[in-house]
Amino acid sequence: MDNYQIARRAQIGVIIPSTNTGVEYDLQKLNLDGVTWHPSRFWIELRNWADEVESTGDDTDTVFERFLDIMRGEIPISLRNVISAKVSHIMLGMSAETFWGGVEGSVQFEAGIREHIGDLGLTTGAQATRDALECFGAKSLSVITPYPPVGDANVRQYFEELGYTVKQVKGLNRPSATAIAETDIQDVISAVHEVDGDDVDVIVQAGTNLSTVDLFPTLEHVLEKPLIPINVATAWHALRACGVADKVIGKGRLLEEF
Repeated sequence: MDNYQIARRAQIGVIIPSTNTGVEYDLQKLNLDGVTWHPSRFWIELRNWADEVESTGDDTDTVFERFLDIMRGEIPISLRNVISAKVSHIMLGMSAETFWGGVEGSVQFEAGIREHIGDLGLTTGAQATRDALECFGAKSLSVITPYPPVGDANVRQYFEELGYTVKQVKGLNRPSATAIAETDIQDVISAVHEVDGDDVDVIVQAGTNLSTVDLFPTLEHVLEKPLIPINVATAWHALRACGVADKVIGKGRLLEEF
């Protein structure tokens, strides 16, 4: 083992929108010796989607898709910047894009990212949740998101194309990128209870700026089933890809068991 002062096991580059505060909050909960997380932001213009709907006459779904198009154009810059730190792995701290267009859209999005990172390992939200669901042997699931309906539809399409039975997708339809991090805790808890049922094996939470790392471990005990927050899933996937097998207690079953 190289005798590095820090990050002797993994230096993980994290690509996040400039508006996102949830990813870093969640990663700061995972204090693992020899592992460092290196966020690289890409610029997102601060917009209230409701205001843009009013000013353009477009519906919320169209405005949200335009937001994603702008985002895709900015991502390569943040990749370039963090790769210069000689990181050992890339983790995407955004999730909507990774589900967009179902399985084929997800594959194409990953391919576009790989054009910029070469042989570096890559973790995406779609990939990480897929692998997490396989760990639990899930057949059916429900999802909560902060997205408008078009985002929910793409999440449903992705999981259904993988062969899962998607019981419910509850979108909180937050009015802006920053408003996602300001979602009321009770709204999140209510959404979880709304999509739960005896026929639901696992509940997944998408939307990386919606932090549930403080809520879901307790709710797992209440509901007696696994709950998978997107940020926990991507952190878990990136750590395991880097050979870091530490079990983390208190942050949910995924990090405790697998």
